[in-house]
Amino acid sequence: MMSDAETEVRREEKDGHGRYIIALAPGVEAEMSFRRGANGTVIVDHTGVPKALEGRGIAGRLMAALIADARHEPFTIVPLCSYVAAQFRRHPEWQDLLAAPAA
Repeated sequence: MMSDAETEVRREEKDGHGRYIIALAPGVEAEMSFRRGANGTVIVDHTGVPKALEGRGIAGRLMAALIADARHEPFTIVPLCSYVAAQFRRHPEWQDLLAAPAA
């Protein structure tokens, strides 16, 4: 089992694009990529965990960091990534962080 230190989530961001990352081993990362959108939104377009490490809650740690930042900064989330969209369906308590669809 990986410790919390081994699954520390970092956020990198530059020029409106960024990602949440967990370094799993030398040269092996899990990531959730995003870009800044209009009206204070963050558009999440991809979540990736190495196949051999799926099912260990790693993507959930990335999602938790995203949700914590959305509450703290604040911003709303556009879930283009299927994983993030599925997590919003499973967590009604996050609905206030879901960006309204464009009219």
